[in-house]
Amino acid sequence: MAVLRPFAKLPALNSAVFLLVGSDEGLQQKLAEALLREKKNFKISIHLATSLPLPSERDHLRPRIDLIAFMIDIKSKYSLKNVQDSLAYVDASFFLGKVCFLVTGVGRVNYCSVEMNAIWKLGEVYCSPVLFCELELEGIRVATAQRLLRMLQICAGHVPGVSALSFSSLMRNSADD
Repeated sequence: MAVLRPFAKLPALNSAVFLLVGSDEGLQQKLAEALLREKKNFKISIHLATSLPLPSERDHLRPRIDLIAFMIDIKSKYSLKNVQDSLAYVDASFFLGKVCFLVTGVGRVNYCSVEMNAIWKLGEVYCSPVLFCELELEGIRVATAQRLLRMLQICAGHVPGVSALSFSSLMRNSADD
């Protein structure tokens, strides 16, 4: 049960690795396909996991992970619990701009089973941005993929003059100030 560390491995040239953690495998797959369809000038590798820790027997083969997105389904308390349990297996260094929380199902607020305060608190405690989206809708899924791709590009160090940490500070909620 290894803890994921952001700088334990060397980065690969002109590539980026994205880890998507969430309990809804169908939405994970749709988002991964949308990310791969987007035009980009670097190689992207997407890994899907329902929860952490990742199996340690393949740790030596796993590339360096540049960005982790934890998916929380707003209509599933299990989804939030799964993310909260998985966070224990992520090194604190990842929370310096290389983690985000992706809240799905926001178009169905009537069926909300997760407290919005719990989600905001998660983002605040882990100093990570919270992105809200509706992955069932193609247009919003594409826009979310574009946003995540830009975040991944920054986290992988492919944008000169912008670090993951500085970008993360720009993503903070202005109400926090």
